[in-house]
Amino acid sequence: MAFFRRSKSTDTPAADESTAADAAPEPEKKKGLFARLKQGLKKTTNVLNTDIRDLFKAEGRLVDDDFLEEVRDVLIKTDMGVGSAKEIVSELARQFRSRRVDMDELLGTVKAKLKELMAQADEPIRMAQSGPTVIMVAGVNGSGKTTSIAKLAHMFAAEGKTVVLGAADTFRAAAVEQLKIWAGRIGAEIVTGAQDSDPASVAFAAVKKAIETDADICIIDTAGRLQTQLNLMQQLEKIHRVLGKQIPEAPHEVILVLDATTGQNGISQAEHFTKAVHCTGIILAKIDGTAKGGVVVAIRQSVGLPVKFIGVGEQAEDLAKFVPDDFVDALFEDIEQPAGKS
Repeated sequence: MAFFRRSKSTDTPAADESTAADAAPEPEKKKGLFARLKQGLKKTTNVLNTDIRDLFKAEGRLVDDDFLEEVRDVLIKTDMGVGSAKEIVSELARQFRSRRVDMDELLGTVKAKLKELMAQADEPIRMAQSGPTVIMVAGVNGSGKTTSIAKLAHMFAAEGKTVVLGAADTFRAAAVEQLKIWAGRIGAEIVTGAQDSDPASVAFAAVKKAIETDADICIIDTAGRLQTQLNLMQQLEKIHRVLGKQIPEAPHEVILVLDATTGQNGISQAEHFTKAVHCTGIILAKIDGTAKGGVVVAIRQSVGLPVKFIGVGEQAEDLAKFVPDDFVDALFEDIEQPAGKS
């Protein structure tokens, strides 16, 4: 088992960003997060911008069955799911059927209904009452799992918390090396094991190190693929049990990383992982790479898990706490009026 200690010198990027974040007024920080969220959702907004604007003429549209079907198709195109789209369209029918509606009225109602559907408790990470908070992170290979762990660790480091990383994806040397690099950048310790060694033993050692060093956070990476799905789920269950032997309440969070660009396939992944390791929340990665950002809505509705964070870019700081109202506002922020309307 290998332990790597990383010092937090004042010239590291993490330290500089932490100082800047602490100094920034709250409204400024909020504005910055919203701007990154908007940028991350730009591809999806562009789809909505074109398609919704095309539904309208300057004088508005009569809300009849044909119009409602067109609106539903636009919403489904963003991958938010048939169920969510139907609920929104039902609300539009209830409020506006047989009368003319302009785009502002329509969007106001769509946004209000989406915010209702997306509502969730405002608790990104459930922190331990004492000792380190243990966060187990799961997800298929290629989902953005390792990068999301690094972003999560960077966020905690910027808050002044000490972090230990456990590289328990021992079947992928590249994942371990990538996590080592990130640990160096953010000033975190990392615990690794030999290639193909027992992932649960690495997880156990990482939590042990976090306890010994009085760390605030311990984040455990896990494998995203074994020979069969059954093997993978059994391995994850074993890690989950081992963490609980160190700290009875651990893991305090089991975060599932999903790739937003996979769209509806993410729902199936969420169902399988949740069954195996009792996931408590989701990080939706690569939201900036998809024109189907509405999948956040579908996952929230289908799986019932809260979306904790979304990845809105490739930089270490591009992990935004998921605030449903901000997400909906950003999604529709730049919708333009139809031609002919001032």
